[in-house]
Amino acid sequence: MSALPSSRPGSPPAVIRPGPSGGPGGDASETDHDAVIFCPLAGGSSGNSVYLSCGGRALLIDAGISGKAIETALAKRNLSVASLEAIIVSHEHRDHITGVGVMNRRYGLPVHISERTFQAAEKTLGRMADVRHFRCGKAFSAAGMQIRPFCISHDAADPAGFVITAGATADIPGMRIGIATDLGIVTRLVRTQLRGCRLLYIESNHDPAMLQYGPYPWHLKQRIRGRSGHLSNKDTAELLTDIAHEGLTDVVLAHLSEENNRPDLAKSAAAAALDGREIRIHLALRNGMAPVRLPLAVVRED
Repeated sequence: MSALPSSRPGSPPAVIRPGPSGGPGGDASETDHDAVIFCPLAGGSSGNSVYLSCGGRALLIDAGISGKAIETALAKRNLSVASLEAIIVSHEHRDHITGVGVMNRRYGLPVHISERTFQAAEKTLGRMADVRHFRCGKAFSAAGMQIRPFCISHDAADPAGFVITAGATADIPGMRIGIATDLGIVTRLVRTQLRGCRLLYIESNHDPAMLQYGPYPWHLKQRIRGRSGHLSNKDTAELLTDIAHEGLTDVVLAHLSEENNRPDLAKSAAAAALDGREIRIHLALRNGMAPVRLPLAVVRED
């Protein structure tokens, strides 16, 4: 990712660290050049998509709802589709790719996707131009941000989580955003990758008791709680207990099951794990949530 050099060599810039992050608001603006804007547009089994911008340059992580629904969700939050520069795809399940092909064709957005995921999704995606393959473990850049994909455990061809570094310059290391949904277990790799993030977008799919005694057939229950299924509230709480740190300001709980979970159960499990830390907990539900604004550090020339 390109760095912004100092305009006065020999005179180090003063770094002004912002106070507490701005937190969620009713809407945001893609012209907000001094902040990272993180905004789930939709969440859950009906479709998933996240808008992420830094310095006015934006991308989508997954597009599991229709192109029209994405446009409507952006407009509702005062975010313009014109700010988008790319789509990043985590895996090929329909609730993550429904709108990818449409957004690619309609707006010419490059699609970053692993080769095996693309092969598995190609029929659903349709004809697309500017497809860029990534490999887990190898970083790439999109919309001025660095994206590092990592392997996760799910019943898909080549599923990936992401650590995205936004706002890095020659003088400031940037802000780490961790993305991990649709994973059956928390591996050592997942823990390592998600440490040190400012914001975590993490799956909290089901309450174990609700799944156990709920209406799903036995084989589906086994799939959901298996090593290639989905994290429970308990799994996510244990992960948060392990990786919470002073610099973590926001946790977004994602991919909540409407049949096997309740928002209050997911949130209370996460809150107990964070043990009184001043960390905001958000819920990315079916219709998404309000944007979270995270101020960037500012480099000032004296």
